[in-house]
This record gives sequence, C-alpha cells and structure tokens, in this order.
Amino acid sequence: MTALNDTEKDGFLHDCATGRGQPLLILTVLILLFLSCRSVYAELTMVSWGGAYTRSQILAFVRPYQQQTGEQINVIDYSGGLIDLRKQVRSLNFKWDIIDLELSDALRACEEGLLEPIPPQALEAPADGSAVESDFIAGSLTPCAIGTVVWSTVIAFDPAALPQTPQRLEDFFDTERFPGHRGLRKTPKANLEWALLADGVPADRIYATLETEAGLQRAFTRLNSIKPQLIWWVDGIEAPYLLESKQVVMTSAYNGRIADANNNRNAGLEILWDRQIWNIDLFGIPRDNPNAEQALDFIRFATRSDRLAEQARHIPYGPVRKSALQLMDREARLHLPTASSNFDNALQIDARWWAEHFNRINQRFQKWLERPLQVPKNLPR
Repeated sequence: MTALNDTEKDGFLHDCATGRGQPLLILTVLILLFLSCRSVYAELTMVSWGGAYTRSQILAFVRPYQQQTGEQINVIDYSGGLIDLRKQVRSLNFKWDIIDLELSDALRACEEGLLEPIPPQALEAPADGSAVESDFIAGSLTPCAIGTVVWSTVIAFDPAALPQTPQRLEDFFDTERFPGHRGLRKTPKANLEWALLADGVPADRIYATLETEAGLQRAFTRLNSIKPQLIWWVDGIEAPYLLESKQVVMTSAYNGRIADANNNRNAGLEILWDRQIWNIDLFGIPRDNPNAEQALDFIRFATRSDRLAEQARHIPYGPVRKSALQLMDREARLHLPTASSNFDNALQIDARWWAEHFNRINQRFQKWLERPLQVPKNLPR
C-alpha cells in the first residue's frame, strides 16, 4: 500500500472534520476491526472419517459450536494413519487443527510427540460435580487425546442374498454353507483377531497368540481360506455399498454405517453382533499448532455430555461419558454397540498392542495381500 503524502493527509483529515469523509472513516475502522478479529479467531479445520459419522459430528458439534461462537470450522475427510500428521508437525506446516483418531493411532501419536497434551481439567465437569475422570469410560482419556465414541467393527450381511441367516463369526469363514464374496477392511486390525477367534483361539489369548510367529501364521492361514473371495474396502462408506450393489453377501463394517444405510436408503441390511470388535475414537490437536487454544475450546464443547448424547441420536455409536448415556432414551441405547444384548462376547481391540506392533504386522499383511493364491477348482460361486 502506498503511503499518503502531506497534502493527501491534510485532505483526509479535512474531510473527516467536515463530515464528508465519515463513510470512508467508518469503512476504515470496520476493516481494521475485521482484520483484528481474523487474527484472533482463525478458521479451524477438523479432519474425520466422512459419511454418516462426519455428518453426526457436524450436526452435534460443528454447527452448534459455530452458532454459539461465530467461528468457522471446515471439515474434511481422511482414511486414518499418522503419515500426514507427522509431515505437518515436523514441517510446522499445518493443514489440520483437530483430528479424529482411532485409539491405537492416538497412543502412537502421543508417544511420538505429535499431539498437544490435553489435561482432563480442561474439559467440562459432569453436572453432578464429580471428577471428569470418573465420567469417562476406561481408556477414553489419554494424555494427548480425548475420547468421544465407542464404535464397533461388525459382520453385516444381506439376508436376501444368503440361503440362511448367519449366527456366529465362524459363518463368515464358511463359504460352503454361505456362498458368495466377502468384504473386509484393508488392514490387519480386526481381521487377524477374527481369524484366530474363528479358528478356536480364546478371546483372552488372541494377542498373546499374535505375538508368536506360529500364531501369526495361523491367522493368515485362516484368512487364506476365504482370500479368493475377498473384496477389500478402505473408507467406511464403501462397506454398505458392497452389500447394496450385490458385490458381496457379507462384509466387515462399522455398525453406524449399516444403520445409516438402513435408515436413509432402506437397504435392508442386518448386523451379526457375534464377536464384534469395539474401539474408541478420540479428538487430538497437532503439536505446536498455532490454533491449539481455539481447537481445545472446540474439543471442550464437543465432549460435553449433551453434545455426545446428541451425536448418538444421529449415529448409533456409544458416548464415552456415562453422563451422556443418561441423557439418551432407552430405545436409542438398545442400538448401541455397548448395549448388553449386543455386547455379550464383544472383543475390545487392544489399541496399545497395535500401537506397538502395527508397523511390523502391517508389512507382513501387505506382503500377504500381494502374494497370489491358487484358486481351487471347486470354489463356490
């Protein structure tokens, strides 16, 4: 911007004094105020998992927060992992301010120094005045990330595409009684646990078995039995569409995505809750992010009991705060992964074990994916 000379300054001051320059003066003041506000309240960017899950967050957290504060929050999708987060933190070139993380990624990110510390005292206390820590379920408060929901990986199926209704996890691996393609998320997580459970390993021995070479090979051998009929998905939104498009007859899926397909598209899909694998999602803030204080204010708002209960009204994922569950009606609670009728033999994914072993096992998994497998001549169609 070119500086005013003395004559121009005198003219500007004369106009202001005589009233002719008042509109210009008011506009100048408004611009300065706007720029000042923009410097204090930068736009936030939240990254999440897309589809029905992100929609539930927008309705429960994002829009109400924007209405309350007037601040803008942009929401974008990703597929998880820590690669992009590492790049942003190491380069101090931040694209994200708030990240929705799976528990194993949150633990690894915290150990690597990729996330801002978040003390429990920064969160809103329960209405009864009890400690914040006692209101969150075990494992949902970490030093660097704050839990929001309990969600599950389940077996979903199209009853119209099967000769009979599957009753247990083992039916997913039985291609003779239940012919047709299967869908699985393209990750070793949950797939290896299911393979061992279906092969008879007790739930309390799953991770000890996976730590051994023999146990890991046992899991891959079980997956080999259905490998020729597997179709892989990456984003959660893909799983119900595999069923709806008749590409598969059964698939792993997030329980909330199946509920969304049934509620919004009358998909007619069903869930097999047997051996569901439950997990926790959490909010974190990239380390040294210049918008950390504002991001924490949003997380404080989003993890209030009333906000978590509101999210569960839009997608059947269980709130991690006990006080939030008390705000939900009984009928809504019956559809959550944590409902007693669904939780009978559920397995909690060992997030700390995966945080320690994921890189090594994922390399093995990727090599297994690339390895061709001879298709038997009598493969059911």
